[in-house]
Parts: sequence; structure tokens; C-alpha cells
Amino acid sequence: MVLQADWGCWFLPAIGVKPGNIPFDVISIIMAVIAAISAMQVAGGLDYLVHQTEKLLRRNPKYITILAPIVTYFLTIFAGTGNISLATLPVIAEVAKEQGVKPCRPLSTAVVSAQIAITASPISAAVVYMSSVMEGHGISYLHLLSVVIPSTLLAVLVMSFLVTMLFNSKLSDDPIYRKRLEEGLVELRGEKQIEIKSGAKTSVWLFLLGVVGVVIYAIINSPSMGLVEKPLMNTTNAILIIMLSVATLTTVICKVDTDNILNSSTFKAGMSACICILGVAWLGDTFVSNNIDWIKDTAGEVIQGHPWLLAVIFFLLLLCCTLRLQPQKH
Repeated sequence: MVLQADWGCWFLPAIGVKPGNIPFDVISIIMAVIAAISAMQVAGGLDYLVHQTEKLLRRNPKYITILAPIVTYFLTIFAGTGNISLATLPVIAEVAKEQGVKPCRPLSTAVVSAQIAITASPISAAVVYMSSVMEGHGISYLHLLSVVIPSTLLAVLVMSFLVTMLFNSKLSDDPIYRKRLEEGLVELRGEKQIEIKSGAKTSVWLFLLGVVGVVIYAIINSPSMGLVEKPLMNTTNAILIIMLSVATLTTVICKVDTDNILNSSTFKAGMSACICILGVAWLGDTFVSNNIDWIKDTAGEVIQGHPWLLAVIFFLLLLCCTLRLQPQKH
């Protein structure tokens, strides 16, 4: 897919189409955050977070359909990327099966809530860019967070309760599961004992300190706050510096082998995502930017008669761009 997008961007100038913008700001933020998370993972911080998540879910297994999306929501808010919440999905599935709940219920809501949380995370690229846009309208970074965090959390809670109340979540009612259970093909793992490394908690606190640092700088840097007239760097650069510093401190303080960081699953997945964004989002932006007038005219006529279709239009734009930041720019 990435190679096709790359060849597409080579072909477009030949037919007189101007290539779109490459989202370097998004890619750089993802790379910096992934570097910090990968260092935390190798230090044992990710295992520690998963272990704490498992303890929480096992203490309240009856509410797995409600707690699972809440957990992935806050993990994504904490990390600024949904990659960190992927590590909790096996735990969610196992606890659901032990409780006799269809794993698809908590898993689906958990994945959706993790995606929603990206639009409310203080260190996500989407929020940072949206903040820079809203500053021109007198809405500060803090004001933006005070709106998106409660609203997205409320959406997650409503979704969780609706799924719990409206859908049959009993695993015993599934004929395929009953058949596999009778054949002895279903095994429950039980609580898994995870060895927590000595630097695990420290790595989590270092990452949390970095998140707090980003929020504080964004507040100080905000024009609406008026604390700094001419800031030396924008919030994007601050995120890069702070997150890379967190990765460095984690490596030094927790005595992390840098070779293991490069080989970690989080690092590989994150860098793969950056390559996908570079190719596919670039081609998507090229398509949208070269057809923006037609899109605006067509969408404007439709929205005037049916305002609710604006959400559908943003959804379709997101499919074209494969990146939450691109529809905001247009």
C-alpha cells in the first residue's frame, strides 16, 4: 500500500497534479512518542501497566464491558497513541471469557475508545494541531482539553452502557463456543504471573513526567494565556524535545539496552505506522487538496439541507487521508 502511494505521488506530477503536503509534524511527534514508549516497554513499564490493568479487571470482572473501554481510554490519553492499549487486549479477552462474556463486546468497545481518546490526549498530534488552530479563535489549549476530555469520556461511558444493555453478551448463548467447549478446545489461562523489572515503575513515572511537561509548556506557550510573548518554540517542538529526553532518561536511569529498544514490538509497530502515514496520507492529501473546491461545493450543498451529514463527510475524508489530522487542515 505504501509503495503504491509512493508510485502514485511520482505519477501525479506527470499529469499536472500538484503533490500534497507531507505530514512531517505528525510523523515526528509519533516517532518521538514511540521512542519514549519503546524505552518504557523495554524497561518493563508496559508490563507493569498491563499487570495493573489485569488486577483492576479481575477485581471487577462483572463490569468488564464497561471497564475495558475506560482502561484503554485512559492509557491512550496517557500515551498519546493507541499502540499502548493493544497490549491490554489479550487480558480483556481472557477476563471476559472467564466471566462468561463474549470477548467481542469489551474488545470492540475498548478499541473504539482508544481511537476516540487520541482526539483528547494532551500529547497527540491531532490535539496539538487543533489547539494551534483554535488559538486564533481565542480558545486556549486548556480550554480545548476541558472540552474534549469530558466529552470523549462521556461518549465512551454512554457507548459502554449501551453495549451492555442492548446486546446479548452471554458467551454461553453462542453455539460455536458451546461446541468448542464440549470438544475441550477452550482453555482458560487464568491470571498470568508477570515478572516486573526493577525499573518498571520508574519508567512509567518518567513518561508521566514528560506528559505533564508537555501540558505545562503548552499552557505557558498559549497566546491566550499571555505568559510568554515570543516563545522560542512551538508545542510540536516541545513534544519532540521532551519525549526524546524521556526516552534518554529512561535508557540511562533504568539501564535499558538500546538494541532491545530497536527490536521492541512497540518500536516496530510505531515506525511502520510512520511509513504508512508518509505514503498513504501524502497521497490522500494530494487527492483532497487538488479537489478541495469540488469537495467544498458539493459538501456545502449537501450540508445546507442535511447538516448531520457533516459527520459522514469527515468520516469519508478520514478514509481518504488515513490520518485524523488531515480533515482538520481542510
